[in-house]
Amino acid sequence: MSVFSTSNLGLIQSRRQSVTLLGATGALIATGPAIAAPSKTTLRVAKNDTGITTIAEALAKAATLPGPVVIAIAPGVYREKLTVTVPDVTLAAAAPGVTIVYGVAAGHIAPDGKPWGTGRTATLTVEATGVTLRGLTIANDFDFIADTVSHASNGAQAVALSLARTADRIRVDRCTIEGYQDTLYVNARSHFRRCRIVGGVDFIFGGAAALFDHCTIVTRHVPGALESGYIAAPSTLADQRFGLVFDRCHLTREAGVPDGSTWLGRPWRAGGNMAILGSAVFLRCRMDAHIKAAGWTAMGFTDPARIRRMLEPQQARLFEWRSTGPGAAPAGPTRRRLTDGEAAAFTPTAILQGWAS
Repeated sequence: MSVFSTSNLGLIQSRRQSVTLLGATGALIATGPAIAAPSKTTLRVAKNDTGITTIAEALAKAATLPGPVVIAIAPGVYREKLTVTVPDVTLAAAAPGVTIVYGVAAGHIAPDGKPWGTGRTATLTVEATGVTLRGLTIANDFDFIADTVSHASNGAQAVALSLARTADRIRVDRCTIEGYQDTLYVNARSHFRRCRIVGGVDFIFGGAAALFDHCTIVTRHVPGALESGYIAAPSTLADQRFGLVFDRCHLTREAGVPDGSTWLGRPWRAGGNMAILGSAVFLRCRMDAHIKAAGWTAMGFTDPARIRRMLEPQQARLFEWRSTGPGAAPAGPTRRRLTDGEAAAFTPTAILQGWAS
């Protein structure tokens, strides 16, 4: 065990003093200069300023600086398509009213002459570790409603926020994330606190272990639609214990979304990968009347033999525990409950695999 373990740490004095570490018996085991936490550099972004006026410029500057960097963003609408590759960076609203927005869909043609594809459409992509997002609105404003009539996009998936597989330990605190189809793509271990996530079709999806803590999950209205889509589409690997976990969230809707029109979700076997067996669990969530009584439904996939199949909810790991509200229907074959003992295993520490967010 390291002498810096909290179990045998006796006293750490200030940075300008020496440090004395005592073992369990009181014996002196180490002395030396104190170890201070890395200092943080703050970069300020403001649209109408003579300094840094874009978030992209701030991220480029952060990449040249040592230690953690905080990017404090002044209120305004920033139409930028961003990728965060700097570890331990924080993007934070300096005051309420910061919106980062872009608008492309999967079928649109990218600058390289190819369709963007779902994975490249995100307004904000996080590829680094230890990133924090705080107080931001992150939106993809592709006109999904118009496209339901014209079908001009040839692919209406349009991601607002993507947490890539190279990312890890991502904190998203009091952010609003807005889109319609595929709003939030989560492939990194992450903790969402008191966020507002808005969408319609498979709008929280991916294979990560992710905890959604006291979030508001909003289903969007699509004129003329009898069904209002699916909330979660997990693509969790079968050997991964936890996937998308919603704890004490509120599942609500925009005006016009009919009662009984929205699925809790469906299991996504991405790419026909047979090692995927999606996991999504709703714990102590309030569900409004738009949630379907059947809860979960199947999702199609093409297996390695190129045969089209359906992955049924009973085959995946889709559960609830202590749901409340008018959308909390009785248990059934496609609406399964965890026992109290099973639910007790869903602690933040377990879900996030030992990471204390």
